[in-house]
Amino acid sequence: MKRLNQQVAIVTGAGRGIGKAVASHYAREGAKVVVAELDEQRGEQLVQALTSTGADALFVKTDINQIADIEALTNTAKEHFGSIDILVNNAAVTRSLDFFEVSEADWDWIHGVSSRGLFFCMQSVARVMKEQGHGRIVNIASIAGKGYPSTSNIAYAGAKGAVIAMTRIAASTLAAENINVNAICPGVTRTELYHEVVKGKMHTLGKSEAEIIELFDGTIPIKRSNEPEDIADLAIFLASSEARNITGQSWNVDGGLVYD
Repeated sequence: MKRLNQQVAIVTGAGRGIGKAVASHYAREGAKVVVAELDEQRGEQLVQALTSTGADALFVKTDINQIADIEALTNTAKEHFGSIDILVNNAAVTRSLDFFEVSEADWDWIHGVSSRGLFFCMQSVARVMKEQGHGRIVNIASIAGKGYPSTSNIAYAGAKGAVIAMTRIAASTLAAENINVNAICPGVTRTELYHEVVKGKMHTLGKSEAEIIELFDGTIPIKRSNEPEDIADLAIFLASSEARNITGQSWNVDGGLVYD
């Protein structure tokens, strides 16, 4: 039997990268997938790709920085599918910035999506899960939130640190409602966001793209950066019944870059 058979899963930021890989893997494992994405073209294309394989999928245009959009997402998912069993909080933003380059606008943009939006999405969906008496929440954090120094910028690291802390508090708070809350902390992962960071480092360090990628991979003990599928595989496990007694944890997928 498929591991997520007939489970209803919301995946935010599902139009590309890790979110797209998670949504695709969930559909393959039998989940009904709600694709929450701001970019309409990306979102619709993913839904078309999923439904073409026989999966049940729905696109909901969502700006995670807008509370009204989050509430609309929750309501639409519940009305369409009848329940919400899984939430993957993946949506996040960042760009390469030096410590002294981070502006107030940068801070508000990054935290607005990556921590504030994530919390209110978690809160909104958890209300439905509480009514149901069960649920799984998987927050996509980052090893940046554990102090990994080669992060894109300090504001992003702070936002992801907040995600890790909120995961623990939410897990404790929601345990009585049979809602598991865990986080995945990716290391260097080859997404479009990754390539944007590479471009920023090329500018900052005056090196070629190949040199920056070699530099990134060279710092990884296993000498291999993640593909989005590496994160999706763990997201399947954490959403499945196999992880029923796991909650409040932050799992690193980073090839050995950090150990806490």
